Amino acid sequence: MKRTLLILPFLCATLVMYAQTNMPDLQTADNAFFDPTHIDKQEKESYHFAVNYRLEIGYVQNNQRTPNLSFPNMFLHGVRVGGTFDFILPAHFSLQTGLLFNVAYGTNEQHSRSMDAASSMEEYQQHRVLEWTAIVPIHCYYTIPLWKQLNLFFFTGLDMSIGLIEHDFIHNNLSPRVQEEWIEKNGYHLDEYDRYTANELHRFNAQWVLGGGFEWDKYRLQAGYDFGLNNLVKSPILSEQKMNEWSWFVAFAIRL
Repeated sequence: MKRTLLILPFLCATLVMYAQTNMPDLQTADNAFFDPTHIDKQEKESYHFAVNYRLEIGYVQNNQRTPNLSFPNMFLHGVRVGGTFDFILPAHFSLQTGLLFNVAYGTNEQHSRSMDAASSMEEYQQHRVLEWTAIVPIHCYYTIPLWKQLNLFFFTGLDMSIGLIEHDFIHNNLSPRVQEEWIEKNGYHLDEYDRYTANELHRFNAQWVLGGGFEWDKYRLQAGYDFGLNNLVKSPILSEQKMNEWSWFVAFAIRL
């Protein structure tokens, strides 16, 4: 009995020393089970602020939408080129801005019977419009990794457009009566002119954009749709006259 009592303290001391040298440290960063903030710490440590610079080129289609026939609806087709830069944020988010330029061209025929209901003559003005626009994008991106270097992304935000030139080349197929009684009387143009310098349209156009695309390594293919938010008609000839410009685009971008 005395021998047993002498052995018990020795065994207890041995077990304590073994536990201290072999049991895992619950406070170490390698044991995520016992540290609920381990994953958050990893994400914070792996995030590094960066700026990515890109060159972009693509196709754009602008749609001038109006409920009034004095400004007929028109589709303009063109190219979009420029440069952007992305601010990389945590949790797969990023912010993009930059400077882009649109050059688009479209044609339409404005028939006189929309101006004068009593006219039964097939007379019209042909409008050939060349539009130059500068765009400052303010986009928020969210990226989803798919496989290796392949990513899926979505974006939304604003495209702040500033009209530089909107030149209207006019071809007239109108009788003198229509010209005198409607066109000239109401202040419409018979010759080519710039709609901005003529104070016909506002230069600024705010557009809300939605889009997405795929990214592989440093290459991006994306598409988006711009919803025009403000009326562009500056000095309406008719009280109900207004116009919005919506657009959609497909673009290819490369990271420098």
